[in-house]
Amino acid sequence: MNIREQLQHLRPAARPKDWPLQVIPRTSWADQRPTYRDAQPAIIDGALKRAQQKPTGNWFAFASSVDVRSGRPFGARVAGVEIVAWRDGEHRLCVGPRSCPHLGADLATGTVHGGTLICRWHGLALDGHGREFGWSPLPSHDDGTLVWVRLDKVGGETPLEEPVIPARPTGDTLAAVARMAGVCEPADIIANRLDPWHGAWFHPYSFTRLEVLTTPTEHVDRFLVAVTFRMGRLGVPVVAEFSCPEARTIVMRIVDGEGTGSTVETHATPIGSGPDGHPRTAVLEATIAHSDRPGFKRASRAAPLITPLMRLAANRLWRDDLAYAERRYHVRAGLG
Repeated sequence: MNIREQLQHLRPAARPKDWPLQVIPRTSWADQRPTYRDAQPAIIDGALKRAQQKPTGNWFAFASSVDVRSGRPFGARVAGVEIVAWRDGEHRLCVGPRSCPHLGADLATGTVHGGTLICRWHGLALDGHGREFGWSPLPSHDDGTLVWVRLDKVGGETPLEEPVIPARPTGDTLAAVARMAGVCEPADIIANRLDPWHGAWFHPYSFTRLEVLTTPTEHVDRFLVAVTFRMGRLGVPVVAEFSCPEARTIVMRIVDGEGTGSTVETHATPIGSGPDGHPRTAVLEATIAHSDRPGFKRASRAAPLITPLMRLAANRLWRDDLAYAERRYHVRAGLG
């Protein structure tokens, strides 16, 4: 049975209405229906275990595409590896080791001139496409929303030519990428998203009337969730599916209701150990909004004004969810 057929069998209260905005009845946070009996650890752990078995091809998302600009380098740390990224003269993505092969200078402090990265210490120049002075580029990919690097020595999997990129909406879209980091491992980030039951309890400012309609199995490995996105006293009811295309990514896709086809990709990228010896993980969340309504095309022209608000909303959620992920790591590591 496909998603559309499943939705036909949902009881009316769980289906979004034609009118996108509904008034939300006033209810106390404490009077919500408890969800702890439904949020069975075995369901979450089983979904996480299956997700971790999916290949990544050694690819790691490390920044938004717009963060790597022409004219200057961008430095990052991915799984303990220091990298530098920049754009060549044709705006193509270049990524490689961050240390200059001459005396180890930080290439992220260099200058990009005519698409060539020039070290500030002694002027060593790298075009980013071939082995030069013992420096070699790393496989990289720009999908238009995120930039990726392939680290085969770190990943240890069979390499893939390109990262596993979820299907995204086409046509008029608005995209925004938020980034935060916490003391945890990628599995803790994915586990947070594989627990949809916490949404209305942990984020009452954003979600209400949340009901998990179906849970993952080995045959149909996804959650199907009815939820209302809150905007003060008004709400937008939708049905969304959650699935993991690869081990470090989970995708929320709206499958019914306003914005059908819109996606939220949550990518968990290991940074490496911090000064305290505990792991750090970056969350890169790409929200790609879409709507068939005529007004959306006009809204998409105002992207410079709207996308900062999208990032702000994602950051607010992840301030809470990182506390969840960090606590999960804290418990797993026996730190308290």
